[in-house]
Amino acid sequence: MPNMADISSVNLNRLLVFVTVVEAGSLTAAANRLGLTKTMVSTHMQRLESEIGASLLVRTTRRLNLTDAGEAFYEASRRIVSDAETAISAAGHDTEEPRGSLRITAPVDYGATVVAPVAVALQQRYPRLKIELLAGDRFFDLVADGIDVAIRIGRLADSGHQAVHISNFEHWLVASPQCLERGGVPRALDDLKGLPFVALSVLPQPLTWTFKTQDKTEQTVRFNSTFSANTAYAAGMAVLAGAGLAVLTDFAVAEHVAAGRLLRVLPEWKLPNGGIHAVFPAARHRPKKTRVFIDELKNYVDNA
Repeated sequence: MPNMADISSVNLNRLLVFVTVVEAGSLTAAANRLGLTKTMVSTHMQRLESEIGASLLVRTTRRLNLTDAGEAFYEASRRIVSDAETAISAAGHDTEEPRGSLRITAPVDYGATVVAPVAVALQQRYPRLKIELLAGDRFFDLVADGIDVAIRIGRLADSGHQAVHISNFEHWLVASPQCLERGGVPRALDDLKGLPFVALSVLPQPLTWTFKTQDKTEQTVRFNSTFSANTAYAAGMAVLAGAGLAVLTDFAVAEHVAAGRLLRVLPEWKLPNGGIHAVFPAARHRPKKTRVFIDELKNYVDNA
C-alpha cells in the first residue's frame, strides 16, 4: 500500500460504503442496505484501503472489527457522510420528491396497526422511495442501526436526537367476553386480584398497576399472572384467546373493543397514559423523506 494518500486519489463514494459496513456490522447487511452485491461492497472496501494506504477492518469468521486506523477514519467518514446528506437535503429541500431508503422502526403493535398503512401510502405516492419497516419491541440505536425515524412509545430517554410529538395513548384494562364469563365481571378493583392476568414481561413492573378516578382517588393493584409474553402483540393475542385480563394500549385494542371481541374492564378507573413520538438524528436540515413521513403519520393519526 502507498505510504501517502491525498483526497484526489480517494473515491469519496467509498466513504458511504465504509460507514454503512461499520454500522450494519457485516458486508452482507451493508450490501442489502445499499442495494449492492456483497462482492461489490467487498471490492469497494479493498480499493478504499488501497487508496488511503491503511487497513480499516479486521475480518474474522463471525464479525468485522475496526483497526485503530479504522476507528478514527470511521468517525471522520461518518461526519463527512452526514454533512453531505445534510447539504444534499438542503439543496433539494422542496424541489425533489423523496427518494432513496427510509428505514423506520416502531413497536410491533404500533408498527402493524398504524405505521405500516402510512408507509404503504407514502411509498405508493413516491415510487422512488424505498421503505423498510423494522417492527420490534427492542430498542434500536438510530446511529448504529442506520435508522431514519424511530417511533417511541412512552417517556423519551435523554439523547442528542430530535423528536416530534405524534399523539398520546391510553392504557386500557381489557379481557375477552369468554374470560369474564368464566371468572365473573369485576365490579371493583378488589375483584381483580383473583382473576388470571396476562403480563407484558418487558415492563419493569408488569404485575403492578396504579388506577385513578377523576377525583384523584388512587389504588394500586398487584395482579396474579398466569401467562406472560415479551411483546405487546403476543400479549394481545393471548387475551383475545381468553388467557385473562391485560393492560394494553388503546391503539392496539380499540378495534377489538369496538367489535366486541374484547371488553374494557372498570373503565371509570384510569391508568397511566403517555406520548407517542417520532425520533430522528439531529440535523440542521431534516431530510425530506423524514419530513413527509412524519407529516403523513400525524395526518393519519389526527384523522383516524
